[in-house]
Parts: sequence; C-alpha cells; structure tokens
Amino acid sequence: MVERRESMVNMGSSLENPGPLTRKVLGYEQTMKRLVPAAKAPNDWAPLAEFVAVDEFERGGTFLEVQNWQQYTEMLTQWASATAKFETTVRRVSELPGLVYFEIEERHFRGDNVNVVNSLTVFEFNEAGKIRHLDVYLQQPR
Repeated sequence: MVERRESMVNMGSSLENPGPLTRKVLGYEQTMKRLVPAAKAPNDWAPLAEFVAVDEFERGGTFLEVQNWQQYTEMLTQWASATAKFETTVRRVSELPGLVYFEIEERHFRGDNVNVVNSLTVFEFNEAGKIRHLDVYLQQPR
C-alpha cells in the first residue's frame, strides 16, 4: 500500500514562496504538462528551451542513458505520442545553490489506463540560471 504524504519544501522555501531555481523548475513542469497533449515533433518542445541551456544540456535517464537536448526532445516526442495527459503531484522540493531536488508523483494517461510512478529529478543549473543537467530516478510497479 502506498502511503500518502504531504508536500514538503526545504531550505526555508515553500511552494507558496519558492526560491528562484524552484520557480524555474515549477515553470518547466507546468510547460511540460501543457505541451504533452499537443507535441507531435521535437520542435514542439521549443517552449521548454526557455528554461534550458540547450548547447550544454545533458540528461541522465532511468536506464543510465545520456541524452543531449536534441535526443531528449526526440524521446519526449515519442513519449508524448503515447500519452493523452500528464499530471503530477509535488511531494518534496529542496533547493541548494545551483541544484533543485524535485520529487513528484507522475500520472501518465494512456487510453483507459493510468500509469503512476514516483520520480525524483535533480535539476542542475548553470551560472546563467538555465538547466544544464537532469538526473532522473523512478519508482514504479512491476
């Protein structure tokens, strides 16, 4: 049985008063959720680039794969093509200098099915405040 937990934010922030990097992560998440139903091609993810240092971007995925920005948007396009809707619930957020630890429950809607996973994404920012690296960790049922 999965225990329901209240959202927590560390480092003196809260979701009502987030730090500057947390605000960027929350904007990134909202943009992602808005784009999923309509994304049909890698360039449809262009609004996410507002948050990202595209030329230095790297994503470490759940299978230890490493992707640059182009590879990441291609993967997002494939994922979105099979996903009618994407919802999240924020569990915990911790902001440190240059980093945000972002733990959420994800709900992926595909037809009549809803796939629920817990994820932790570590967002690393460059000096300009752009996302330069993501590390993604998942918990999901077998």
